[in-house]
Amino acid sequence: MPDPLTPEVVAKVADLAMLELTDDELQRFTAQLAAVLEHARDVEELDVADVPPTHHPYPLVNVMRPDDPRAAGGPTTGADNSVFSEEALAMAPDVEDHQFKVPPALGEEP
Repeated sequence: MPDPLTPEVVAKVADLAMLELTDDELQRFTAQLAAVLEHARDVEELDVADVPPTHHPYPLVNVMRPDDPRAAGGPTTGADNSVFSEEALAMAPDVEDHQFKVPPALGEEP
């Protein structure tokens, strides 16, 4: 087992990290870091040889519906699955020159 964590070691690490610690913080952080390192040693001793690697402990599934405008009662789609522009523009709140008209994102033009 390695040497126990000392306030001098914590002070050196704090100095390297350019942190100024009070004596009270130094004592408190020494105890906290020692507890973290002890926990890491406990985890290190676990037998995980038969545990498959995983990136998440629970099986995740996409629960979102497919992006199908017909499913939401939207306009019909063409052969390439694109929305017919006339139908889309007919539902837009504002149209200009056969395009959607939206408010400026960065403010008014000069």
